Amino acid sequence: MKRICVITAARAEYGLLYPVLKEIEKCKEFELQLVVSGTHLKAEYGYTKNEIINDGFLEFDEIDIIDADGENADVSETMSNAILRFAGYLTKKRPDIAIMLGDRYEMMAFAIALMNARVPIAHLNGGEVTGGLLDEMYRHCITKMSTFHFVNCEKHRKRVIQLGEPPQNVFNVGDTCVDNIRNTKLMSLEELEKDLGIEINPEKLIIVTFHPVTAENNSLEQLENMLEVIKHYDSYTYLFTKSNSDNEGIYINQRIEKFTAENADCFLVDSLGRVKYLSLLNVAVLVMGNSSSGIYEVPFFHIPTINIGNRQKDRIHGQTVIDCGSDVKEIDKAFQLSRNKDFMDQCKIEENIFGDGHTARKIISIIENVLQAEMSTEKSFYDVDFNI
Repeated sequence: MKRICVITAARAEYGLLYPVLKEIEKCKEFELQLVVSGTHLKAEYGYTKNEIINDGFLEFDEIDIIDADGENADVSETMSNAILRFAGYLTKKRPDIAIMLGDRYEMMAFAIALMNARVPIAHLNGGEVTGGLLDEMYRHCITKMSTFHFVNCEKHRKRVIQLGEPPQNVFNVGDTCVDNIRNTKLMSLEELEKDLGIEINPEKLIIVTFHPVTAENNSLEQLENMLEVIKHYDSYTYLFTKSNSDNEGIYINQRIEKFTAENADCFLVDSLGRVKYLSLLNVAVLVMGNSSSGIYEVPFFHIPTINIGNRQKDRIHGQTVIDCGSDVKEIDKAFQLSRNKDFMDQCKIEENIFGDGHTARKIISIIENVLQAEMSTEKSFYDVDFNI
């Protein structure tokens, strides 16, 4: 059997990896080596390891890389822990190939350990651009350490090739978020209300997720501006999800905890999980904040997204996403547009631009083929013929 290692260190990337994990389970010739790390193992971030267990993945290895007690771990310290501890893991359980997704600093650290151990990496969601994040650099670095690339649209495929990757190893397969949406049995409104312990008016529900803007130094200021607008439109119910573990994430969460405690119809949850989150999108009227989910998942539910600031700057997206600055006036203007009837009607007919819902199957089919051949992590730089 061929051993496929899949690494997850955060709730968002796990949700996108879920369809791939299920496809691996279906293949009798594959043995899944699931590595669970990062915020999945921390109570202050919802202990989302439990969501993985509830999804039926009962056998996995835990690698704890966040050592700080109650504070956000220093990014460099966390990356150092990941490299050292995962390197030790690889000496005991060396896989034939590893699958990782995205652009976070934890993933870059894991990629370094895999590269040094000469384990081929299959990287998902390369070629994207996010000008407001250090993730921009992490993502491109992971691309250069990877052997195979699975991207979600043609423009991203071209960017990966532009980075010098051989075209025959770059595959435009769509995005696994479409797989999730089309294959997940959603919870009913009544089930959601019982689970969350709040009354939900589907004509008034807004989901809010705000993460640190790591390439800038004003995340808390941007958060305050968003909260100011939310206070102005107090006839809605706001459901906040916690920030991630980037620098300042813990301070963002503390501020949101205080805000939701002081304002009626504002609620905070540690983590919703894949099924609950998609189910809430199905009954919400708007998503606001600066999460990539607002660009990838939310449009499939034909509701608007208010994308605040530069965190997702330059990401490709459809017409349901309203990009705005981070000051109060621009956020307020975006909020008013999101409630405009003509705009909401346009959102209802917007078409999907990220695949057909069979992305995971395509990925595993390609990996099946490459694992039948002799693989090497060595590769030549592919020069693009520019006419500049």
